[in-house]
Amino acid sequence: MTETKTVFTGENAALEFDNLDVKFRTEFGTVHAVKGLSLTVEPGEVMALVGESGSGKSVTATTALGLLPKTARIDGRTVVGDKVVGELSGRALRAIRGRRVAMVFQEPMTALNPVIKIGEQLTESMEVHGVAFGREAWQRAIDLLAAVGIPAPERRVSQFPHELSGGMRQRVVIAMALTCDPEVIIADEPTTALDVTVQADILDLLRSLKDKLNTGILLITHNMGVVADMADNVAVMFKGNIVERGPVDEVLINPKHPYTQKLLAAVPHLGDGHGQFGVAPKEVAAGAETALSVENLVVEYKRQGKKPFRAVDDVSFDVKRGEIVGLVGESGSGKSTIGRALLGLIPSESGQVRVLDKDLLSIKGQELKSLRKRIGVIFQDPAASLNPRFPIGDVISEPLSVHGIGNGKEREARVHELLEAVHLPRSAYNRYPHELSGGQRQRVSIARALALQPDLLIADEPTSALDVSVQASVLAMFTDLQVQFGFACLFISHDLAVIDSLAHRVVVMQYGKIVEAGTREDVLLNPQQEYTKRLLAAAPVPNPIEQRKRREERHALLESLGDRVVELDTRELL
Repeated sequence: MTETKTVFTGENAALEFDNLDVKFRTEFGTVHAVKGLSLTVEPGEVMALVGESGSGKSVTATTALGLLPKTARIDGRTVVGDKVVGELSGRALRAIRGRRVAMVFQEPMTALNPVIKIGEQLTESMEVHGVAFGREAWQRAIDLLAAVGIPAPERRVSQFPHELSGGMRQRVVIAMALTCDPEVIIADEPTTALDVTVQADILDLLRSLKDKLNTGILLITHNMGVVADMADNVAVMFKGNIVERGPVDEVLINPKHPYTQKLLAAVPHLGDGHGQFGVAPKEVAAGAETALSVENLVVEYKRQGKKPFRAVDDVSFDVKRGEIVGLVGESGSGKSTIGRALLGLIPSESGQVRVLDKDLLSIKGQELKSLRKRIGVIFQDPAASLNPRFPIGDVISEPLSVHGIGNGKEREARVHELLEAVHLPRSAYNRYPHELSGGQRQRVSIARALALQPDLLIADEPTSALDVSVQASVLAMFTDLQVQFGFACLFISHDLAVIDSLAHRVVVMQYGKIVEAGTREDVLLNPQQEYTKRLLAAAPVPNPIEQRKRREERHALLESLGDRVVELDTRELL
């Protein structure tokens, strides 16, 4: 299906790409990243540019700031206001960056300088562009932090980035983008690394920014829930082309192009429940053995000269054979700490952990090694958990070698079996991790975790770094393997829609404690606790009409609980 190209020449467009074409010279030949793309962003409009990794979204946006490397060959025009970016000198480019077009980057910790105070980073662009100086600039920095909903801004301006939470750092990056009152803001995956409640606050903030300051926003994301919540119009990108575009309701509710349909079908939808990815989790047998039992677990981090920090506080739950238990909560709730404590990677202060009826915290030596053999683990970041110097065959067979299982030929046969189970070609055996995509690397992690046919599998955010369609295929494969192998699984995630599609039971954590636990239906469809209700209300769904209703309900819930809805306070800025 081909798209009829429309060349937009909006008279008052804040940002315009006119037949933009970008090629990169590489040692392996030319990579054609963007192919004749035309798109406009009007003042006060949120235009969402969606697509998976490698589709050309970020390359398109980066041309607006003139930041592409020298290896890029750019044809066509990128126009910011009335300035054609490709025709500007270095000095003229610096004059429009921040002043006319600003960028909110995906990872705030890399966008902020770790050794410079927040206030100084905010005042720098004001002074460079002659907007404000000295005391006036410092006061404006405080006003900007207040405007983006950061509490005690007078104190925060003198702090360093590491002293702020992820959500606060992202707000600082948004405040930096606002310092010179730009006509257009490019938001590149602005909420990917954030919890759902923080994400909902950031989206509220961006929405009020567009409404009150009439700023155009180019929103780059692969999260369809965020698109449904924020965008006025959507352009779907695939392999450098825009394959579909239109108003958000039209594109997300009635997609025409097969790629858009595939993308939307892959998005986990909260409330759709089991069987969303093809294989419904198998019912847990009535008298199933308890594979993992955690009782009154306490984990503390020692701090020099200070009281220990209690990361996990008196936590108790269990997982039966053939069961998937979802452990959910925001960053800092203690989910991953529990996962690490169960693997014996960090010491526990007190409590009892029984794995397959053995006390994990008291056994040592050979007994501990043979118990660990029965526990599989999938880490969040496959790139960091796979040895880059080992070919995939060795990565997957390493647990077999460590535990002395089989000879070389038998191990090789087992690896080929596992590659088939996780839908990877046999040719992957001799390839290295860097030669695989993110989704393929995560499949390798799953194959390695299953190498010893574990009785218990601990999966820590195993799909959070993946594109939606890759996530969908990994989850479909995961439920399939769970039915096939019948392992008990503790699935740690902050994505409630993923938990909704996989888990039999759900445990909700906040500040190291369990606030609610029960069956998937009880917890996700009929939550009793205020915190669970907040989490569920903040999770976006990929249907714009349903999402608008959910947003109103969330705002009503926050007001009933005495919380204010995050809005841009423009009084100090005008």
